[in-house]
Amino acid sequence: MDPLVSLAAASIALVGTHFALSHPLRAPLVARIGERGFLGLYSLVALACIVWMARAFRAAPAADLGGATGEAGWVVASAVTLPALVLFLGSLRGNPAFPGSAVTGAPRGVFAVTRHPMMWGFALWAISHIVLWWSWRTTIVAIAILFLALVGAHLQDRKKAALLGPAWTDWAAQTSYWPRWSRLFEAGALLWLAALATWLLVTWMHIPAGGAPAGLWRWV
Repeated sequence: MDPLVSLAAASIALVGTHFALSHPLRAPLVARIGERGFLGLYSLVALACIVWMARAFRAAPAADLGGATGEAGWVVASAVTLPALVLFLGSLRGNPAFPGSAVTGAPRGVFAVTRHPMMWGFALWAISHIVLWWSWRTTIVAIAILFLALVGAHLQDRKKAALLGPAWTDWAAQTSYWPRWSRLFEAGALLWLAALATWLLVTWMHIPAGGAPAGLWRWV
């Protein structure tokens, strides 16, 4: 099979199995094999899809689009990944979307920007790679991640509302699915410094991992 076709099939499998197992199939499977059994099955399926994607990605041509958007694309891609990291890192603490987490108080930090900061962090990462237009393999993976993040966030709203009822509805009414970008700088200086340090590290690692300098390292 052509590597790009294989990569597209693996990406569709990852997205499709995630949505199926997270929503319509979750309850009947948990009832049949238990919560631990379900988590094991979910992890196994996800790992199989990721391994398939990784193998197809390595076999597909690299840089076959050559960064068609040029230096402007690199500027946009590099800039977009910084707020992506602010949202992602800020979502790791006090995230009511995590299993077993409580929904209490008014949204603070990145949750005042959007109730799905982790998903939007992934979405911005995907957008940065689509904008760059570096290779078909990168673009295919980025589109899959973008779809998984944004559609997944919407479906998560529906699932949490069904599970938590008024607690989730009241909390969600105080924040937004779509990011309020003007509130991003209210996330706190410490978080921004952590995101900047991570951004410098990740973009530096892009040199050996991605085969091209990214971020500040592209111009220094």
